[in-house]
Amino acid sequence: MDDDIVSTDRLTKRYGDRAAADRVSLTVRRGEVYGFLGPNGAGKTTTLRMLLGLVEPSGGSALVHGLPPGSPGALRRTGSLIEGPGFYPYLSGLENLRVVARYRGLGRREAEEALERVDLAERGKDRFRTYSLGMKQRLGVAAALMGRPDLLVLDEPTNGLDPAGMASMRRLIQDLSGDGQTVLLSSHLLAEVQQCCHRVGVIVDGRMSFEGTVADLRGARVLQVGAEPAERAAPIVKGAARAEVEQARDEDGRTVLTTEASGVDVPAMVRELVADGVDVHSVAVRERSLEDVFLTMTEAQR
Repeated sequence: MDDDIVSTDRLTKRYGDRAAADRVSLTVRRGEVYGFLGPNGAGKTTTLRMLLGLVEPSGGSALVHGLPPGSPGALRRTGSLIEGPGFYPYLSGLENLRVVARYRGLGRREAEEALERVDLAERGKDRFRTYSLGMKQRLGVAAALMGRPDLLVLDEPTNGLDPAGMASMRRLIQDLSGDGQTVLLSSHLLAEVQQCCHRVGVIVDGRMSFEGTVADLRGARVLQVGAEPAERAAPIVKGAARAEVEQARDEDGRTVLTTEASGVDVPAMVRELVADGVDVHSVAVRERSLEDVFLTMTEAQR
């Protein structure tokens, strides 16, 4: 499809008997931020390297900008940061970017603008070897940004960043998407992905477990009601939710009823419980965190 800037069909990479990426099928749509999720060693970097033509697949196929990965036409429209940046340690950050600019046929101003976009302008004249891990990471992203590529492929772009740096990187990624650029980023930091990605793909042990929106991945919200006596509270909660109710005990030994939250008029339900003489200790609507979902998927494939 024209809206798919990246697509793979059963993309596979084997090293001997081990499949680093096993029949991976995914699509990245134009203008979106796509989060490629998985634990370390799941196959994220191998897949990204195949999309950039750095690794030859063992099977399957892929298209980037409708072209074979690694082809000149695809690479001209793609910026990338894979497995950490590589720069000359004795040159400054700005000088390193100017080297990249000359290699790509870009003007000197491109390097300065890229430094500004990643908040490194004040340290641009310092030698690369004096940079912290987070600063090196940001310089790598700056190099990927030069030339305004249609697609950015970023492998763990927040690696080594402090909380302020992570927030800054997240804003940059959102701005890039707002300007029409497409971002494909890999990460194991689920909270970060949750805040900036339109869609996500989850890879576990080299295999795709899920592809869709964050909301779809997390599933429906649940309603938890601490109420006693349970035999009088449960029918009321079940009627309000029009769904089955699970019953458990909290750490204080009180009854907690859990059901689907969609469509429940919580104030009306609480009034009905109180009117029927039920003691209501707590009411909460809870969403599953991505951590919860991810751990469930990981355990299911082991």
